[in-house]
This record gives sequence, structure tokens and C-alpha cells, in this order.
Amino acid sequence: MNASHTPLPRHLLTLDGLGAQALTALLVRAQAFAEGHYDRRALDGVAVCTLFFEPSTRTRMSFSLAAQRLGADVLNFDASTSSTRKGETALDTVKNLEAMGVRGFVIRHHEDGAVAALAPHVNHDTVLVNAGDGRSSHPTQGLLDMLTLRQAKGADFSKLKVAIVGDVKHSRVARSDLQALRTLGTGEIRVCGPASLLPDADTLQGCVVSHDLDEALQGVDAAMMLRLQRERMEEGLIASLDDYHRDYGLTAARLKRAAPDAVVMHPGPINRGVEITDEVADGPQSLILRQVSNGVAVRMAVLEALLRG
Repeated sequence: MNASHTPLPRHLLTLDGLGAQALTALLVRAQAFAEGHYDRRALDGVAVCTLFFEPSTRTRMSFSLAAQRLGADVLNFDASTSSTRKGETALDTVKNLEAMGVRGFVIRHHEDGAVAALAPHVNHDTVLVNAGDGRSSHPTQGLLDMLTLRQAKGADFSKLKVAIVGDVKHSRVARSDLQALRTLGTGEIRVCGPASLLPDADTLQGCVVSHDLDEALQGVDAAMMLRLQRERMEEGLIASLDDYHRDYGLTAARLKRAAPDAVVMHPGPINRGVEITDEVADGPQSLILRQVSNGVAVRMAVLEALLRG
């Protein structure tokens, strides 16, 4: 299926409301890219800017690589050395870059809804991609996680039991993963973490919620571990890192409770020895580096679909 004919919205701001057909088409296209089948001049002459108001390694670098592999001209915006430090707003920054001919903006921002707030004000041929906003959404991470699961477990998600473990409350990745897993008809979605780190009931709709990791891992096909986002926390949400690891850290012994061919995922960066041990993160069941690799392919599919469509 050609991503340029996928029924996508004009911008990719969230996976909420994106239908199964559109989501699956992006995954199929991304798989082709992962296998090396793509037009290296698909975005020839198109200027894409990675506009990051928060630090990033994997997301920013993979978007840059994705745009370059499709032939786009790539500008990397660094908020720490830009006019935003002089008081320029995000919208003024975008409008000035539009005036230079930039058509695609990949935006990460610390505020919830910041990318969506820009959408009504950009030019008619400008495309926005949300690369993570606050704790709200990270749609391309959700897509690359689904691609990784699809490669490992097949296209029929109705057979899968998936556990999302850890700091769900502060995780935009978890929200996008939950939206995508529901859209793809996942058989059972389990969410596990301390009560202080779980979100509202609406976010957890349709999930089996547990505070016992040993119970949540029983028989699962995939364990999706989340980073403790201490930069977004108030004090007192966890007793200590040692206590958190004792209760919610994924160890090799705990992983034995999952299905024998279960896979382990993590969006990174990893707090080793907190949410996951070295033995598991680097072990044979870990797909963490495959997630990173798939990030380039997924972001190629998104940029092609939005900027070439």
C-alpha cells in the first residue's frame, strides 16, 4: 500500500482517532523502508526542520536521517542557541522558517498540546509532526513500537497480551502506545505500576490494571517498560529508586513469568538498574535496539505520506 494514498490527516499530532487502515498502511510502508525499498529522491527539494524545545537523541537523530534518506533538505533547530532565548515565540519561529521555504516541521515541546496549538496558524502547504509534547502524545514512537511488535509477533494483534509497565502517568509514549494497541485490536492490554504513577481512568479504558508486576507479567507476549520520568514528577511519588526497582524493575527472574517467546521493549533512554536490568536490556528477548532502528523507517513513512501526499 502506498503511503502517499493513505487517508492520513494533514498533520500527525496524535494517534488518537487514526483509523486501523491508516495506521496499518503506515506500518506496511515503514516495513518496506526497513527492508531498503524506497525512493531516495522522494522529498527532493523539500525543506524539513527538526524544531526541538526539549533534549532528544533517538527521535531527533532518526527524523534527521529519515528526511535525508528521502532526499529532503534538513535543518536542525537548537532552542538553546536560537532567538527563543530572546523571547521569540514558537509560532514566530515557525512563521520565520516558513518564510525561508521550510514545509515540514518536526516539533518536540515540553507543554501538552503545544504542537496542535500551532496547526491552525501555519501555511496551507505546511506539515507538522508531533515529536512529543509534554505528557500527551508521541505518535511516531507509538508507530515504531507497533512496527516492532508486528515484526516479532505478526500482524494479528488480537492474539497478543501486552503489558505496559512503570510511569504511565507521565509518559506520552504510553498514551500513544495505548491508542495504537486499541486501534489494532490487541487481545489484552495490561498496565502495571504504583498507584501514584498511573493516570486517570479514561486513559486506562479497556486495560487490565495491576500494581503487582509478577501478576502483570504472567503469560504476556510483550513487556513494554517505561522510563521513570523524574523531571516531570512531584516529590514523593516513589519512595526511592531502590524500592521502585524491587517492586517494578524487570529482571531475568521476573521475565520467566512471561510467555517463553516474550519480547522486551523500552522507548529509551534507559535507567539501567531501575526499570530494567542490564541482563534483560541486553538479552536475547530485548528488542530495544530494533525499536531504534525501526524509528528511522517509521519516520520515513510518516514524512513521505504527509509531504508527498
